[in-house]
Amino acid sequence: MVELDFNKGNRILPAIAQDYKSGKVLMVAYMNNEAWQLTLQTGEAHYWSRSRQALWHKGATSGNIQKVKEVFADCDHDAILLKVEQIGGAACHLGYESCFHNKIDKYGEEITVGERIFDPEKVYKK
Repeated sequence: MVELDFNKGNRILPAIAQDYKSGKVLMVAYMNNEAWQLTLQTGEAHYWSRSRQALWHKGATSGNIQKVKEVFADCDHDAILLKVEQIGGAACHLGYESCFHNKIDKYGEEITVGERIFDPEKVYKK
């Protein structure tokens, strides 16, 4: 069994979620060892929320779960790449397909690309 280096980064590792068909980067999150183990056991992405200091099953509230198709570790075993099937079409908590929907032009201006797939206020009842 692979041993990831959770000693770096305050016991959490960056985890990149990438669409397994298109190759589009969907999001970057973090995993602690418990999230890693749950991801391997369930086949669905689990992360560690730094802001809530809690485990987070991606899509538990929204229904937009990530089914893990492939897992890669980087050469230092301190970063994870998950190739996922994004259920519901949106990985971003703001309702977009990807968290990387803010394009920065050559003048430093932000341009939103893509369309919202869901309204986060309705989904998260905020």
